[in-house]
Amino acid sequence: MDAEQHRAKAPGPAWLHDELDGHHFFDARLARRLEELAAQLWEHRGHSIPMACQDWANTKAAYRFLSNERVHEDLILEGHFHATRERFNATTGPILILHDTTMFSFQRDNQEPIGITNKVYGGKDKNGRHKSRTQCGIQMHSSLAVTLEGLPLGLAAIKFWSRKEFKGCTALKRKINPTRVPIETKESFRWLDNLRRSTALLGNADRCVHVADRESDIYELFCLAQTLNTHFLFRTCVDRLAGEGDHTVDDEMNEVRVRGLHRVEVCNRHGNVSTAALELRFKRIHLLPPIGKQAKYPELNLTVLHATERDKPIGRERIEWKLVTDLPVTSRTQAVEKLQWYATRWKIETFHKIMKSGCKVEQSKLRTSERLVNLIALYCILGWRIFWMTMLQRTVSTAPATLAFTTQELTLLDRLVQGPEMRTDTSVDLSIYLCKLACLGGYLARTHDPPPGNIVIWRGLSRLHEIELGYELALEIVGN
Repeated sequence: MDAEQHRAKAPGPAWLHDELDGHHFFDARLARRLEELAAQLWEHRGHSIPMACQDWANTKAAYRFLSNERVHEDLILEGHFHATRERFNATTGPILILHDTTMFSFQRDNQEPIGITNKVYGGKDKNGRHKSRTQCGIQMHSSLAVTLEGLPLGLAAIKFWSRKEFKGCTALKRKINPTRVPIETKESFRWLDNLRRSTALLGNADRCVHVADRESDIYELFCLAQTLNTHFLFRTCVDRLAGEGDHTVDDEMNEVRVRGLHRVEVCNRHGNVSTAALELRFKRIHLLPPIGKQAKYPELNLTVLHATERDKPIGRERIEWKLVTDLPVTSRTQAVEKLQWYATRWKIETFHKIMKSGCKVEQSKLRTSERLVNLIALYCILGWRIFWMTMLQRTVSTAPATLAFTTQELTLLDRLVQGPEMRTDTSVDLSIYLCKLACLGGYLARTHDPPPGNIVIWRGLSRLHEIELGYELALEIVGN
């Protein structure tokens, strides 16, 4: 059977088969089960496994697949990683690799099979003592490739772990200087691992710009990026030694004059929008490694960029971004460009929100971390697709409508939602049909409304699938 015949017989939409194509299971039955389970979860987004599988036989098969010792997240995501690389190769120019960590929390009477994350304190008992409860959960560190316009190309690396794997590291930090603890024994090693894996996957290190928040302010990470000949743009929180070691980065940056202003719109917690004027300072600085690691790691020449709000605002915190990059910044234009690149980092927060609010990962009742990790890996593919469709509306809306919809879906959307009908030339129809899809999810499509978000796209897809199923059953019963 060739690839086209297999795609036609595979369960679920064609795009899902493309995202799973490339996995290498030793058992062909596991590969078929992966495709079937992924299709079932896509068709019943946000619902439990029994709801998605509809009967006991399929539900039991899903549980067996997720608990199979030969199944793990790298095999499940292998096809998606391959598709991400293909989409990366189809683009030109720099691509941002967004890195961040999130935690999936679960409520279980027995936390041991999943792993304890932390203790939560809240309220007091009748004796006035603070009440606490133990949380169990799984940590996920993901690396998402996006274009400069914000279109997610897919995951480039992912890592799951539980806190029990690094149980002795905290105790070790109490005995010696934390900077002397080997990075390989810390949770923060995940930053190095994902940077290495994502760079190797995409294959063109010079086009990759790795972007992350203050948690990535790790000197070993800077050195690794230089070794791999890739680029980075990280937010810093450590005032490192600079020059000859007789002063710090902040000391040197305080002497740099303001090189320009950048105005941005800021929304506070009450929804009020105001304009903030940011003073820009940037300089190429000679950085020294931490004292405990100077014999192991080299000195680096990096660009430090500070963007600080000129006046103290009312009702919100003052904006102060301190960024470090290996890329050159010699003008205000380049400084603003780097700020815009870093602002794109919020996209990975949105991806994690889709996983939690849309896929409802944390509502799963699976009892072991192994099963949950395999399920989350599957949901990563589905969550990416939702995010991808949402951002299509904002980045490449002039693409053909068939890029995201089948012919039958386009026909149903024309019948269900008032608006422009599908034309013979579909070169500019994608934004129209994404808007129609969002209307099924509650989007009002008024003149001054912002583009539809992930929630209405998610709801619209769920409704469209149910309507499409009813349409196909009516054709079987009544005929054309």
